[in-house]
Amino acid sequence: MAYSKRPNIVFLFADDWGRYASAYREFGDLNSINHVIETPNFDRIASEGAIFTNAHVPAPSCTPCRSSILSGTYFWETGLGAILEGSYWDDSIPTYPLMLEKKGYHIGYTYKVWSPGKTENAPYGGQRTKYEPLGNKWKEFSQEVTQRVPEMGIDSAKQVLFDETRDNFKSFLGDRSVDSPFCYWWGPVNTHRSWQKGSGKELWGLDPDDLKGRMPDFLPDVHDIREDFNDYLGEVLAVDHGVGIILDELEKAGELDNTLIVISGDHGIPGMPRAKCNLYDIGTQVTMAARWPGKIKPGKIVNEFVNLMSLGPTFLEAAGEEPLDNMVDSIMPLFISEDEGKDDSGYVVTGRERHSTFARTKGLPYPSRAIRTKDFLYIYNFAPDRWPIGAPNGFEDPEFLTDPSEIEDLLAAGFPGRKVSESFADIDNGPTKVWMLANRDKVNVRPKFDLTFGKRPAKELYDLRIDPHHMNNLASLPDYNDILNKLHEKLFTVLEERNDPRVIEGADCKFDKYPYAGMPDLDWFNEVGNDRVVPPPIPF
Repeated sequence: MAYSKRPNIVFLFADDWGRYASAYREFGDLNSINHVIETPNFDRIASEGAIFTNAHVPAPSCTPCRSSILSGTYFWETGLGAILEGSYWDDSIPTYPLMLEKKGYHIGYTYKVWSPGKTENAPYGGQRTKYEPLGNKWKEFSQEVTQRVPEMGIDSAKQVLFDETRDNFKSFLGDRSVDSPFCYWWGPVNTHRSWQKGSGKELWGLDPDDLKGRMPDFLPDVHDIREDFNDYLGEVLAVDHGVGIILDELEKAGELDNTLIVISGDHGIPGMPRAKCNLYDIGTQVTMAARWPGKIKPGKIVNEFVNLMSLGPTFLEAAGEEPLDNMVDSIMPLFISEDEGKDDSGYVVTGRERHSTFARTKGLPYPSRAIRTKDFLYIYNFAPDRWPIGAPNGFEDPEFLTDPSEIEDLLAAGFPGRKVSESFADIDNGPTKVWMLANRDKVNVRPKFDLTFGKRPAKELYDLRIDPHHMNNLASLPDYNDILNKLHEKLFTVLEERNDPRVIEGADCKFDKYPYAGMPDLDWFNEVGNDRVVPPPIPF
């Protein structure tokens, strides 16, 4: 589909930003956490365009999710991009920004797009497209602001970082040709851990006590965890303020109404059980809104299930270019249709392989795939004998370490030269993880600890009509056999059609081998023969 004037494309994509925005309150959102925050800039995009109520990421880990979006394919089709810490991008895999650059678009980004990997091989074009003349202090927003508060006060301290995002974006706009459309990616990472303890209240006026009674059922509703979540919500408000800055600069440049803006996040909240790195809703469901005057009807509500990997081909189509044959379908019809998107009868397929290298013996992943419909979530775990969120390294013993300060020291120690935790490494470190580990054997905590940290069966089925927080696995109940079998068949049909190695290669799957698993330069790591991953002593 061609347009008379090619639109600019601006993608606002925050790290670890789940489905947290005040605009979602009106949809009977089970996540009542949204009632304690105000996100006026996300809400503006949604009200002047479309809000998506069933948006999910292809994989709840940053690199595979971003690999999917850039390539418009499932994460398992992106080579080493399918895992966190994939060392290189396969240059034979096209990505939508470079495709648009070849068609005359001025492309660029600020903060995070895709990582890790060698900069010169990065899929977004390397350093020549990075616009950070004022640097990247935003990545530790609450820490940076807190450090400046004694001298400058809260508002002035925040303004330093607001100016950083504004001037970084202005440098991108100033580098374009007048007649060139542009494609920009703003990728703040402050919603990724860590953040300043107590900053949600101190910097943003959010009260942790307002979250009492609003936490997901699988999390203990205690002060430490509420405060941790509250501090994260403060970072969400910082992201929303940054979004307002981008909108303001687009308007000043006279480009706002010729710009397709899409806003979302790469997966759910970090450091919380069942969230980031997990295929439950708190891990895969995210905010999403899109604004495109003249194309997207203002105030539109889209209930169709959307997988964010569809954005790559959608951006190409918006620019008047043909998506590649191997890409998934564009969601352009959902953008430009005059009808309200009320059909929630579809589904999304999500999955995961590996997050932290050190989470399990020999760097093995925890392979899972899932299908989410309106009423059900079905998850298939290919290796249920493995620890889903990492080896416990002693915490399976109820008497092993119950002192929070000692647990914090253990998690801070990590491995030589790497800032990763030694225990349950697929949950980012933070107060919630420490509290759960310290209190894991208390009578009222143990069931939730076992549910969130323990091993899982091969099949998980949740009836979201009666169990919105995925607490009760119904896979073994005869009454649900027909539903489970239909979902299993549909899921594996998609996996086979898209050549998922887990299905095509079976027991010989490449994801269980180097370079997707294991680290040949660390013999001590690969020689460990059990689930206790212990680094060697550091020589002096």
